[in-house]
Amino acid sequence: MDKHSLLQMVITALAACCFVMVLTWIWAWKIKNAGVVDIFWAFNFPIIAIICYFSGTGFDIRKILMCSMVIIWGSRLGIYLFIRVGSHLKEEEGRYKQLRKEWQPVPDRKFFAFFQMQAISNVLLATPFFISCMNPDPVLSVLEKTGFLIWLLAIIGEAIADAQLKKFKKNPENKGKVCQRGLWNYSRHPNYFFEWIIWLGYFTFALASPYGWISILCPVTMLYLIFKLTGIPLTEEQSLRSKGDLYREYQRTTSVFIPWFKKVNR
Repeated sequence: MDKHSLLQMVITALAACCFVMVLTWIWAWKIKNAGVVDIFWAFNFPIIAIICYFSGTGFDIRKILMCSMVIIWGSRLGIYLFIRVGSHLKEEEGRYKQLRKEWQPVPDRKFFAFFQMQAISNVLLATPFFISCMNPDPVLSVLEKTGFLIWLLAIIGEAIADAQLKKFKKNPENKGKVCQRGLWNYSRHPNYFFEWIIWLGYFTFALASPYGWISILCPVTMLYLIFKLTGIPLTEEQSLRSKGDLYREYQRTTSVFIPWFKKVNR
């Protein structure tokens, strides 16, 4: 593995992501809506994939497959978030409103640091992309094919979960109610669950490359982010504020993450 080319690729990706997040912060500051960070966190991954494809010295077919996986996933997620957040630019999402309150009297300064941390997380999570795109082996392994299948099933599951929630929210009769349709009947956060499985797919794919085991940090980090930082905690806090006892009952009966059967009342 050409370590110099790898380092150059990582530095280029970091510079690009940080620059995107500076522009995103300026936009967020002007419109007073930090929720746009989610959109460009997703779009940063296709940018990294393009950098990996042109900078990576690995086997072309492997680069095309991995970079296509990242571009498809990141673009789908970014477009979905753009439609969801972009249609409500004048009203900041509840979890970011709460952070704005907690970060007074200098919320914009802290949001700048937060946005840059998102850029750093982009690059750290891109470890399997960097590693795979440096692998010169001209044969795709069973691990890479398995990783692709895991990714494919997970991205379909994530898209279904997002579509079900979007359809539920679109109906004005459901305002203030809790979505318990489809996958949301079996998990409070099926979108996060499939998001994590996607990263397991990337990890499995990268295992076929030298030093691929290092990318175990990606699904582990993603799980930490989901359970401890910007995922489930903030989402559930906002749901409790907006839906109250309805959401508490949902918490009591429904699996938090892995889709499973409802708890039976006793």
